Amino acid sequence: MEPQQKILLIDDEPDILEFLSYNFRKNEFKVITANNGLEGIQKAESELPQVIISDILMPEMNGIDMCKIIRKNSEMNSTPFIFLTALCDDYKVLHAMLSGADEFVTKPIRFEYLLAIVNRVMAEKEN
Repeated sequence: MEPQQKILLIDDEPDILEFLSYNFRKNEFKVITANNGLEGIQKAESELPQVIISDILMPEMNGIDMCKIIRKNSEMNSTPFIFLTALCDDYKVLHAMLSGADEFVTKPIRFEYLLAIVNRVMAEKEN
C-alpha cells in the first residue's frame, strides 16, 4: 500500500476546513489544517506536505505573503501550492500567481474539480 499523500489546508473558515478535510480524507489523503498564514507556515515547515491549499484573505498573515515565505524554504520551494479563494478579479489572480502559486481556484468549491487539480499538480511534480 502506498503511503498517504499529506495535504495542508489553510483557511480561516472552519466550515471550509471541515468540508475539505472530510473529502480529502475520503480520498485517502492525510490532512493537516491551519487557520491563518502564520500557522500555515509553521505547519508547512514541520509537516512538509506534498501539496498546500490556501485561502488568500486570512488573519495574522494573508495567503500571498505566506506563499512567498514558503517558496523561500528550499525544502518547499517546489511543493504544489493552490490558492482557493472567493477573490476572482484579474489583478488578485495575477498577484497570487506571481507569489509562487501553481493554481488558483475560486469558491464556491467544486470538490471533484479541486481534487482533479490536486492530482494533476502532484503528478506534474513527480515528472
